[in-house]
Amino acid sequence: MDRPTITIIGAGLAGSEAAYQASRLGVSVRLYEMKKTRKSPAHHSDGFAELVCSNSLRSNQLENGVGLLKEELRILGSLIMKSADRSAVPAGGALAVDRDEFSSYITNTIKEDPNIEVIDEEIHEIPHDGIVIIATGPLTDGDLYDSIMKKTGNSDLHFFDAAAPIVMESSIDRNICFAMSRYGKGGDDYLNCPMNEEEYRRFYEALVSAELADVKGFDKETVFEGCMPIETMAKRGYDTMRFGPLKPVGLIDPRTGKEPYACVQLRQDDRMASIYNIVGFQTRLKFPEQRRVFGKIPGLENAEFTRYGVMHRNTYIESPKLLTPTYQMRDDKNVFFAGQITGVEGYIESTASGYLAGYYAALSALGKESPVEFSSSTMIGAMAAYVSDPGVKNFVPMNANFGLVAPLGYKVKGKKKEKYLAYANRALEEVCGNKEKMENLWK
Repeated sequence: MDRPTITIIGAGLAGSEAAYQASRLGVSVRLYEMKKTRKSPAHHSDGFAELVCSNSLRSNQLENGVGLLKEELRILGSLIMKSADRSAVPAGGALAVDRDEFSSYITNTIKEDPNIEVIDEEIHEIPHDGIVIIATGPLTDGDLYDSIMKKTGNSDLHFFDAAAPIVMESSIDRNICFAMSRYGKGGDDYLNCPMNEEEYRRFYEALVSAELADVKGFDKETVFEGCMPIETMAKRGYDTMRFGPLKPVGLIDPRTGKEPYACVQLRQDDRMASIYNIVGFQTRLKFPEQRRVFGKIPGLENAEFTRYGVMHRNTYIESPKLLTPTYQMRDDKNVFFAGQITGVEGYIESTASGYLAGYYAALSALGKESPVEFSSSTMIGAMAAYVSDPGVKNFVPMNANFGLVAPLGYKVKGKKKEKYLAYANRALEEVCGNKEKMENLWK
């Protein structure tokens, strides 16, 4: 008897996770990826699950929403989390990865899976036969974009996202930059470029007056707050950056023995520590302007850029009107969506949506019911509930956060950290229980 087959379009974080989870359930997968024939403006390699913005997967702490989501996915056997933990690089309390190692492990795992057929083709229309997961990401364009818009009746929801530049470690002036994590957490995992008040003023004035690159459709700054271009942030006020990515609190300049007026942080981007990204410096500046303006940062005067920052348009569907908590379309049970196109925002959030879409699509193909539910007491369930809640008005992309999670129903003594740890403990207890019930399904 032939095993059931599902089609997945897109081998990003969500699509790769969905394919892996469907395979674990014994379903055959046709995974389509177009990058060998055509790449989007944000992609650079042919590998799967390419990290196009930062190499940071954000906090690794349970008292943080995305930190809890990571731990839930680890328990549930996420391919993305397995790769992330294998390819981790120093990043204090965050989880950052060597992006090439990260992608290579996922790519090889998928290609070596006998249940998964990788097809290097671009899909131009949503398939009409069988079960399909659309995980094409927020950069979906062309004929497939038109097909999705027709299918969903969507009103072209979008925002603009940006990536930060990366510089060569050998070009960083270590006589100025010093290694330290804020408050000493995580060891000396960041390089810090301290600024005095005059240096900050010169940098600020150069930044707010710098020439911007043209971005198609960028008629007004509809940006996601978590990936705001640094120049947009600067224009909100002279000190805005000093309370954001340039916050000096918890850092001591060894040359002065004091906190600097402002401080730019650099995070290791590869295993060899040969390249660093400028933390929080997503930008829309033209490339020559990035060299000029960011060269005013102490320690980066002679920085060599291996990648400049870029901005791109991100499209998402109006999921609360279209999807169920299984990421399945309400009006077409054969079509699932996963990833940032659903309105989840962030690498790990995309992974979580891919996990559930792959799991539920595979069960649908097998004609089976799920032995578990992921309630809003868990972060993975709370994210799914948010994007599928028809009561959500003015739907916007959302990161994992405890505001989405069901209330505890009782008060927790202590600080906010203790409250969030109580949320986390409750969530992990449910996820561990679900894992035990799901194990009989995995092949």
